[in-house]
Amino acid sequence: MAVPVRQHLAIGWYIFKQKLKGNERYPLVLMLEPLFQCNLACAGCGKIDYPKQILHRRLSVEDCLASVDECGAPMVAIPGGEPLLHKEIGEIVAGIVKRRKFVSLCTNALLLEKKLHLFKPSPYLFFSVHLDGLKEEHDASVCQDGVFDRAVKAIKVAQDKGFQVNVNATIFDGMKPERVAAFLDYARDMGVNGVTISPGFAYERAPDTEHFLSRQKTKKLFRDILARGKGKKWPLSHSSLYLDFLTGNQDYRCTPWGMPTRNIFGWQKPCYLLNEGHAPTFKALMEETDWDTYGTGRYEKCADCMAHCGYEPTAAMDAVKNPFKALKVALRGPRTDGPMAPEIPLDKQRPAEYVFEDLVAEAMTNSDKRAAEERARSKGEGANQQAAQ
Repeated sequence: MAVPVRQHLAIGWYIFKQKLKGNERYPLVLMLEPLFQCNLACAGCGKIDYPKQILHRRLSVEDCLASVDECGAPMVAIPGGEPLLHKEIGEIVAGIVKRRKFVSLCTNALLLEKKLHLFKPSPYLFFSVHLDGLKEEHDASVCQDGVFDRAVKAIKVAQDKGFQVNVNATIFDGMKPERVAAFLDYARDMGVNGVTISPGFAYERAPDTEHFLSRQKTKKLFRDILARGKGKKWPLSHSSLYLDFLTGNQDYRCTPWGMPTRNIFGWQKPCYLLNEGHAPTFKALMEETDWDTYGTGRYEKCADCMAHCGYEPTAAMDAVKNPFKALKVALRGPRTDGPMAPEIPLDKQRPAEYVFEDLVAEAMTNSDKRAAEERARSKGEGANQQAAQ
């Protein structure tokens, strides 16, 4: 697999230490969202459906670095929105790298060339460029022509300047396995350090809700894709057991606390993909979230999810617990034929709760209060200055 040895060892050692401490729940990757605003409006995205007042908000450098320290995970992913729209993104990344945390900065690459001067190449920094397949598929996914070509050009410029570059692809219903395989060939030949590939989550507020994969379709599609990769050395940035899960051979439950999310509202419950409220601190998120009420078979919104942010931590922990099983799958590759593991029954899952509108209303109220406090503070400082004069 394409996970760097340094990163692989660091995360493995981190998991081992958590086991020695007797910790049952611990984070592997912090999903740090410093903003929601984006310069694209992808059809399958449900992350940017907020009023402008919220889209204009940002986490400060201090908030971001405090969250990294508070969480303690060995790796930080910076999604969005589009992180390169944040004026202080260079300082945020530099602060994380200084802490010797691995940073994956997720970007659509439209601003990457312009912003490269804000960063320094480091073994701890990766740009993760969003590419949902080859030109035709990607431009259709992001609803704008020409984005694929601009992203590829930016990738080559970053590589030439010594940066490590990964690509991340989201797979939807209707994608042809031969085209996805051709995309993985293309990514390999382009010399990227790794490829993250994951089925799209069924966002209820995405513009296109018709092309999310069911679990059965996901397993069949990934079997068809990965069967075409035998001997091709695709640089997939996944554990062997997660890929084996995607092809239907592991009966994992998700680990939502494995990749906790910190954004402008706080610590998001319960995971990066599902927003059902926020905790004020990481400690409160871990201790007060009713984790047993989420996941496939437990909650309707989670029914079809097989996304890496929930299941890669499960696979990583399984690999540490069962290293010989992980080695066997790594050597032979994920099995792409034969019987699949039993599916999780859905007959006892609780119905979906739709809380987005209430969360937005609460956020707008808090934003108005904050703005009023800032105006009052500024007015008071102005009065004090006049009195001093």
